[in-house]
Amino acid sequence: MREKPLHSYKLYIAGKEIDGDGWVYTVSSRSLLEDVFTSVSLKRELERDPESEAAEHPYIAGRCAIAGDAAIDLATEAAAAAAPGWAAVPLARRMSLGARFREELVRRQDEFVEMLVTEAHPVRLARWELSCLLQVFSEESLEWYRSQMHTEFRHGGRRLIVRRQPDGVVAFNPPQNAPAPSAALAVLALMSGNSVVVRAPRSIALSTMWLMRDVVGPLLNEVGAPPGVLNAVCSNPRQTLNRWLEHPLIDDIFYIGGSQEGLRFQEQCVAAGKKPILELAGNDGIVVWEDADIPKAAEAISEAFYGSGQICMVPNYVLAHPGIADRLIAEVAARAAEVRPGYPEDEGVLLSPVRRSERFFSLLQGALGQGAELVTGGRRTEVDGTESETGVFLQPTVLRVDGLVAARSFDVVRHETFFPLLPIVVPEPADDAELLDDFVAFVNDNEYGLRNSLWATSPEVIDSFVQRIVNGGLLKVNDSHIGFLPYLPSHGGTGLTGGVFGEANYPMLKTSHVQGVSIAHGISPRDAVFGS
Repeated sequence: MREKPLHSYKLYIAGKEIDGDGWVYTVSSRSLLEDVFTSVSLKRELERDPESEAAEHPYIAGRCAIAGDAAIDLATEAAAAAAPGWAAVPLARRMSLGARFREELVRRQDEFVEMLVTEAHPVRLARWELSCLLQVFSEESLEWYRSQMHTEFRHGGRRLIVRRQPDGVVAFNPPQNAPAPSAALAVLALMSGNSVVVRAPRSIALSTMWLMRDVVGPLLNEVGAPPGVLNAVCSNPRQTLNRWLEHPLIDDIFYIGGSQEGLRFQEQCVAAGKKPILELAGNDGIVVWEDADIPKAAEAISEAFYGSGQICMVPNYVLAHPGIADRLIAEVAARAAEVRPGYPEDEGVLLSPVRRSERFFSLLQGALGQGAELVTGGRRTEVDGTESETGVFLQPTVLRVDGLVAARSFDVVRHETFFPLLPIVVPEPADDAELLDDFVAFVNDNEYGLRNSLWATSPEVIDSFVQRIVNGGLLKVNDSHIGFLPYLPSHGGTGLTGGVFGEANYPMLKTSHVQGVSIAHGISPRDAVFGS
């Protein structure tokens, strides 16, 4: 029997709970590791018969109603009806939503983490995801956002205002690997004065609906937001995106997904007159210079294996100065061995299950066939770490790739893999000035552009990187690659990461537009044009 009540969420539209077209059920991630057959059977039985006693099984975590075309359009229309009233609310009151949201996340952090663990996020990574939101909504960050939203000047008897105005209705399409933390970015769009429609991914809807319905919705009521400012529906991705593209009341679409699909979607958005805001793949690089702190650099590099590499902002390749390459590779291999599988609620676990691993082995064999050296890993494992041909975990895998020029021909270097598969590229020996130029060029030539890191102590090398690296939305020096900080962006980038409009992504700014205002008193228009 159940120890806790079943989480059950209908569609949330215009401040009301609306019936959907059936239900989707979430089973706990632990149950999928313990007894996948029973878990899937329970889920299927309940989707056939919601009144089944299977709902009492402890494996069942919750259910969410499914939206059809009519409900998706109703959510859009509710958002459009609420948008003008919410946009007219003073900025200070809208900004208060950010501080309240942060306070609520702190108060309910155990619930937040539990929701993510239910959906297979290792508990330590769930806390890391929470830390992202606590920095995004920190006091320092909120004050910076406010300064960007409204600035005033005095000039020649005039009051001049440079401000950002909301775009209108913003639709959010979060990814399956981190739906709730990504959906939380909708709060920033709300603070800009937009109304939002959030799609909870049908295959993993529970945490998103919990966050929108139980956390954000009540906060909007507290600040007096009109019903319809927030709408949350669980629905199929293609069906929903097509409805949004076709609907004249949608202004922006915040799309998180793969690069190729995202770039095609960008074209569809522009053709339909929508603003595309893209968070696509990353192919992050870490450069380790000869004078780097090797143990700490290896610590940052090992973040590549967290969540089995299924996080867009983890490192994907390393450039190692040939003078320290052997030492660095040995240190990284030792760190990789410490990253282990297990049940997501266990404190020491940082690997996640990988359900479809064929691509991992294809990439690995392709790299080995091109001359890469396998340093460690490369096998499937069971939940206890035992090597197995049927295991749902993948060992953290390190490759050595010799030669900078040839490295870009390796798919594991050129593209995001989304697996615990890390190539360390060791260039041919050269003088440091030439090597520095080659490293800068290699990083800047990356087709993707989310995050980049440098490990070095030389002020000249650090200054050169800071001045010359134009790729990416974030550059970290001698720091955690995936850690979050106030003021700095948590998301966004260039190239295949953000599309043609790609840059560091501050959702308050991305979902608004700049407007200038002049308020004059006693000014002669003729003098203003021709001079006094």
